[in-house]
Amino acid sequence: MSPRPTPSRLTTRRQFGKQLGLASAAIALSAGSYSRVFGANERLSVASVGTGGKGWSDLLGVAASPAVRVAALCDIDSSKPHLGRAAEKYPEAKQYADWRKLMDESKEIDAVIVSTPDFMHAPVALVAMQQGKHVFCQKPLTHTVYEARQMQLAAKKNNVVTQMGNQIQSHSAYRTAVEMVHSGLIGKVKEVHSWQSGTPAWPRHIERPEGSDPVPSHVNWELWQGVAPERPYKEDLYHPFAWRGWQDYGTGQLGDFGCHILDPVFKSLELTAPTQLVAEAPPLKPETWTDAATVRYVFPGTERTAGETINVTWYDGVGVKPPREVLGDVPASYDLPQAGSVLVGEKGSLVIPHVAMPKLFPEDKYPESEQPKVEAVDHYVQWADACRGADTTTSAFDYSGPLTEAVLLGTIGIRFPGETLQWDSAQLRIANSDAAQKFLSKPYRKGWEPSWV
Repeated sequence: MSPRPTPSRLTTRRQFGKQLGLASAAIALSAGSYSRVFGANERLSVASVGTGGKGWSDLLGVAASPAVRVAALCDIDSSKPHLGRAAEKYPEAKQYADWRKLMDESKEIDAVIVSTPDFMHAPVALVAMQQGKHVFCQKPLTHTVYEARQMQLAAKKNNVVTQMGNQIQSHSAYRTAVEMVHSGLIGKVKEVHSWQSGTPAWPRHIERPEGSDPVPSHVNWELWQGVAPERPYKEDLYHPFAWRGWQDYGTGQLGDFGCHILDPVFKSLELTAPTQLVAEAPPLKPETWTDAATVRYVFPGTERTAGETINVTWYDGVGVKPPREVLGDVPASYDLPQAGSVLVGEKGSLVIPHVAMPKLFPEDKYPESEQPKVEAVDHYVQWADACRGADTTTSAFDYSGPLTEAVLLGTIGIRFPGETLQWDSAQLRIANSDAAQKFLSKPYRKGWEPSWV
């Protein structure tokens, strides 16, 4: 891998498009905001790749915009919970099993929703962007660090509007937490502790079972495997959801939740790239992710932090939460949420539960009536509007790419427990470990290699 430039930071969200009619916006907005100009009555033609599970809610979320026309649907599973349900709701949309065929025939498509398993995010999204299509891609943005950097470069090179599907970023709870930090309520932040203590609904820390099962007639197993190494089909072990626990397909508990839970940490502290990290985890099984891990990151300090560096610690595992003694002013009597973050500041501590309103401590110092509250925005419609030049996204790939890189560096650290890994973001290099360096990327199945920038 050759060195790659460090991507630029996301600019502050602007609402200039809301103040203009779409016709005048076509003249007034800068070319960097979108790749083609839409007329006042023209609708955005959208394709959805991956229409089951999260893909279903992503599709409904984007299609909620009256400015969107669902033009194409793609899924390797034709059954009712996947392509079938989507086709019933949007009968005029063209239907595909193979996303490559969709791309070959998609000249009229303006934008693509990518809601596949993690390992297919970059292969699909890169082609879409190289065709000049705007992209909404589920979290984590990619399966590898190198792919995340490529996604940032592709978005910039092709001048397209992007958004990662960390939709909780747009919830009032996360937006309010960011405002609390930016308004200085807890002062400069000294350290951060983030966690996910729930029980994953997918396999972890197991061996792959022997044998195979018949492939259902509604599943195209060859297409599902995509860029990954070939393996036999096993019922309910990979498709439709258990893939998250397998290294070839998913990114484990940290990859699943990190881009959500660490998002308000990145947003509020304006973090860039970590300089080092060290993980604690049991040895990995050959093909699945661990059932518990702790990753300790060191980031450069910012104007929001108390020192030249700041430590951000991630914890996951069933029932695992940070030690109470490191949480500053959070009292022992407070029941920590199942997942979330604590920002320990000079003036107090801020608890950011995963999808619940933030909590300030000490309580007597922060009367609820004096606390700010920021209203939610629609993460999906925001992207659709931005594609048409009428808004700006808040999780564009120049922001969500570096967030994803940090999260996925943690999954590399889990492979080398106890080793402090030194990260050189500008050179895309783990400076002190050739063994860890190779996990920045991965091999791809012959004939399925992504189209790099």
